[in-house]
Amino acid sequence: MQVAIIGTGYVGLVSGTCFAETGNDVMCIDNNAEKVNQLRQGKSPIYEPGLDVLLERNIKDKRIQFTTSLADGIKDAQIIFLALPTPPGKDGAADLQYVLDVATQLSTMITDYKVIVNKSTVPVGTAEKVSEVIGRKLSRDLYDVVSNPEFLREGVAVEDFLKPDRVVIGTSSERAKKTMEELYQPFVRQGNPIYFMDERSSEMTKYAANAYLAMRISFMNEMANLCDRAGANVDWVRVGIGSDSRIGKRFLFPGVGYGGSCFPKDVQALAQTAREFDYEYALVNTVMKVNDNQKLILGRKIKEFFGSDLTGRKFAIWGLAFKPETDDIREAPALYLIDELLESGAEVCAFDPEAMPNVKRIFGDKINFATEMYDAVDGADALIIVTEWSEFRNPDFKRISKSMKQDVVFDGRNVYSLDKMNELGFYYESMGRKTIHPELHNNIEIPQSTIVRDRGVHND
Repeated sequence: MQVAIIGTGYVGLVSGTCFAETGNDVMCIDNNAEKVNQLRQGKSPIYEPGLDVLLERNIKDKRIQFTTSLADGIKDAQIIFLALPTPPGKDGAADLQYVLDVATQLSTMITDYKVIVNKSTVPVGTAEKVSEVIGRKLSRDLYDVVSNPEFLREGVAVEDFLKPDRVVIGTSSERAKKTMEELYQPFVRQGNPIYFMDERSSEMTKYAANAYLAMRISFMNEMANLCDRAGANVDWVRVGIGSDSRIGKRFLFPGVGYGGSCFPKDVQALAQTAREFDYEYALVNTVMKVNDNQKLILGRKIKEFFGSDLTGRKFAIWGLAFKPETDDIREAPALYLIDELLESGAEVCAFDPEAMPNVKRIFGDKINFATEMYDAVDGADALIIVTEWSEFRNPDFKRISKSMKQDVVFDGRNVYSLDKMNELGFYYESMGRKTIHPELHNNIEIPQSTIVRDRGVHND
């Protein structure tokens, strides 16, 4: 099939590349000439495992092309995907400016029937708005507008697209339904479903899915905070509730809050959508409040240990991306932590396998960036784990101890075993688990306030 993708951001590029991988002829359109030239050379502007291999192969086989011309890009397309930015406005609602601007342009260019697909995450009623804008200048029998939300997890987006749990398509048109079913059939050969529904239900499904997952994360973060106070071990609590088939095991790992391009924006947009329909979505509002608070947890733990004035202290941060296997730092908890440490007078040296260039564009020379993970801990008062990259899971602790001023670790992702850290003699504070106090380790000065605060029982 002939497919056009308008927008080569995260969703657009992954979608276009995967459609090409199943034999479709794909034209990706973007108004950024520099990015288009980069893509023509097979260079992906984003880090996503496996994407570069598929991109290079499909460019070589001429199944995917890139252009800055909207008119040329959509001319032969049977299906046009709108994969455009929908950033949150001041009120939290998704800004449809880019989507509606492109819809206006399409209304003057289309000359034969096309299916126009909202792939961007958009509020309920957007398909109707796009259809109305296009219909001002175009005959209704020349187009159908479809809602087709994406459910891609950064870090495994290629796998998610090629082998989706489900495909959700919102359309009231039988003609569009047949076209979309043909396009997606290669991706569901193992029996996973394609769900057809009305456009508004499809749009709501995307927001509902992300808000629910964000709620699970916030619930577990609150549970970890309670375990900190009650002396329980959140790891065992997670196992205990996750084994219940009604609950399941996923999205129950406590941490320092969710971030990225989807959850923060979509939860906020759902709350605003509720307000537009005169409904106060109390649970969603609480999820956002919990997450905002959770991003500050590590900073509080650090200040409780070292004091509020961190002047002269150096901290090593491992992990800057909002999650492993991506370079995405949008709403990343590490950014909030760095701000707090700098405001308190600390020096920061950070390492991340992929996200450092993006963070450097924000902080410049306000923090130091290590070329290698162990370089970051050299002379540090404490090591802080913010993102659980695989290479951080089994480090050389003897080397870390030798490099640091004192053996202190704050772990925002519960990467390490309590028994292991106790054996090593590190002061180790994690999320919802007992703090390890190595009282016999001479090079660590444990504040009395910290010892009194932690009443938990070592139970790993």
